[in-house]
Amino acid sequence: QVQLVESGGGLVQAGDSLRLSCAASGRTFSMYPMGWFRQAPEKEREFVAAISWSGSNTYYADSVKGRFTISRDNAKNTVSLQINSLKAEDTAVYYCATSRSRHRPIATMTTPFEYDYWGQGTQVTVSS
Repeated sequence: QVQLVESGGGLVQAGDSLRLSCAASGRTFSMYPMGWFRQAPEKEREFVAAISWSGSNTYYADSVKGRFTISRDNAKNTVSLQINSLKAEDTAVYYCATSRSRHRPIATMTTPFEYDYWGQGTQVTVSS
């Protein structure tokens, strides 16, 4: 059974930084692209970033480019999201997910449908 467990969220001030982590088990983690999404209250789940199985390719939503960095460590079965210069609008529950497909270009993997396993989420709250 695939399990994804996010951590690292919290209450922070605008302008602060956070590093979210996602620990994966139950699948050959290194063979699949991974993604991060977020969901604010009363809003749909929103794509944030994706990373290829090797980590050599990354793709970001326009709203987070330049502030968010996705990375992975296949030896440790983890994927991380570094968030800098946090804004109030970044407040959301952040989820990591594994891709259904090993081979699709990550730039096409921007909807929840492209992912089949999800973590429980970690709350990020930014006060202004």
